Amino acid sequence: MGAIVPAILPQSRQDLEDKLSKLAGLADSVQIDVVDGRFASPACWPYSGGSKELARMAAGDEMLPHYGEMKFDIDLMAENPEQVTGSWVSLGASRMTIHAEATTALGKLVAGFQSRYGHEKGFIPDLISLGLAIGADTPLGLIEPFAGQIDYVQLMGIRRIGVQGQPFDDRAVKRVRDLKRKYPKLAVQVDGGVSKTTAPALLSAGADRLIVGSALWTAPNLADEIAAFNDLAQRYGTYE
Repeated sequence: MGAIVPAILPQSRQDLEDKLSKLAGLADSVQIDVVDGRFASPACWPYSGGSKELARMAAGDEMLPHYGEMKFDIDLMAENPEQVTGSWVSLGASRMTIHAEATTALGKLVAGFQSRYGHEKGFIPDLISLGLAIGADTPLGLIEPFAGQIDYVQLMGIRRIGVQGQPFDDRAVKRVRDLKRKYPKLAVQVDGGVSKTTAPALLSAGADRLIVGSALWTAPNLADEIAAFNDLAQRYGTYE
């Protein structure tokens, strides 16, 4: 997985398919933002029409569009994520990003993920990886009990999640630095407010991956914009 990961907030299945088609050949990994309308709002596909479509797809052994051509990170902004994580894995997700504030049973969820999928931190990361996302106002200490069990942390660079194009929260830079100082081997990605203006500071602070949404989809040329972000990752990123 590269340092720059495009994000899609799908308004419909067709919207998802169209955007994935545009990314074909430009990115090997994509984050699909999933908003249920309760934990965050407004709801997007597949929850915009209720939860039946997700259940139908999982029951019918369907796979996400373009499965096999790229890896999928599901950013699951949904209440009680433990109830639907299995459905997304069955659709082809290789990375599950769970918002720590979305469940009252976080320890049970992490343990259940390990039990159900044989997941261990760092074990065949291209097959299945687990990450925890925490909001801009959530203390970093929330992930401390799970730092040895998860593959990465996603720090939010915006205060309101679930909507692309929100202003960047400058505190994210220090939060990246503080987290990497305490857990230098734990991968950190930042989602929300990532632009060519904010990316250098985030990368210099130690961010391993940047999730980029509106900055890509509002650019005049998608391929050129991805190339520009990848150039920033090479210039400002930290590699061993």
